[in-house]
Amino acid sequence: MVSLLQEIDTEHEDIVHHAALDFYGLLLATCSSDGSVRIFHSRKNNKALAELKGHQGPVWQVAWAHPKFGNILASCSYDRKVIIWKSTTPRDWSKLYEYINHDSSVNSVDFAPAEYGLVLACASSDGSISVLTCNTEYGVWDAKKIPNAHTIGVNAISWCSAQAPDPAFDQRVTSRNPAVKRLVSGGCDNLVKIWREDNDRWIEEHRLEAHSDWVRDVAWAPSIGLPRMQIASASQDRHVIIWSSNADLSQWTSNVLHTFDDAVWSISWSTTGNVLAVTGGDNNVSLWKENSEGQWIRINYESGTAIQSKQSHQLHNPHQQQAQQPLNLPQSSDSEHSSNLSNSNLSNSQLSN
Repeated sequence: MVSLLQEIDTEHEDIVHHAALDFYGLLLATCSSDGSVRIFHSRKNNKALAELKGHQGPVWQVAWAHPKFGNILASCSYDRKVIIWKSTTPRDWSKLYEYINHDSSVNSVDFAPAEYGLVLACASSDGSISVLTCNTEYGVWDAKKIPNAHTIGVNAISWCSAQAPDPAFDQRVTSRNPAVKRLVSGGCDNLVKIWREDNDRWIEEHRLEAHSDWVRDVAWAPSIGLPRMQIASASQDRHVIIWSSNADLSQWTSNVLHTFDDAVWSISWSTTGNVLAVTGGDNNVSLWKENSEGQWIRINYESGTAIQSKQSHQLHNPHQQQAQQPLNLPQSSDSEHSSNLSNSNLSNSQLSN
């Protein structure tokens, strides 16, 4: 059963672009075109615990680090900056680190699985991806950049789980393969790309072609020990595509989850990776679940039952493209970011039931 848990009046002075719950689902971070980030207690009163000011432009996205590193939050903005914040209490926040090495709007940030340490990936309209790694013993940050990751710009970034995709209950498996750091990105070139760390650099491992317009969001599903992995991608072409891999991640197949009525802006997996939240230009949030036959079905809000989408099908023409519209800054439009509220760990904490 899906029901409304709570409404929060953020009192932001402009459009709210993103919201994310922390690991425990207790603290909620929001960000807005008013240039601020606000922190709330998700289950108490609606008054902001803290207001974080440091950006000089719209703040597109926020991301929480794993709590083993403390209360750490990252924010990215049109002002080309990434700010990493740390708190001693939910009301007391300060800048831990500020990264200013992008030439255009930074559109997406995502912390790596805790097994890799305190590592943050950043996606920018300048076409590059930055990977920031903190030496927590000395508090020193190191940055590696993937230049020309996507032409025109990178809109979204997401980490692969640290869990290697070995069968969880296969007794023949005596030890798991060491996990390799991987990222998935989506860009204005209509492409989804998978990146793998190779020694001291990042290489393009796979280029996934199926969308016919800008890819606005990507989300790597949490691993639950199955011999496959899944990635969801959302696009202005009104499609959400589920990409599924074989056991060694050498091949990926695409399946259209649904064709929506408008552009799809954001997607988010539940903690167990079995429910996907989707939101877009139609101003709706829909929840989708894969059944035992591999078909994606929409969960009915009122009854909690599932409705099968008859539009789910395999893509047979991955090279079909449509003309791109010129835009200098892919993420500069407030209207394009207004639907990103649901692209957050809000769904991760609440949709796993």
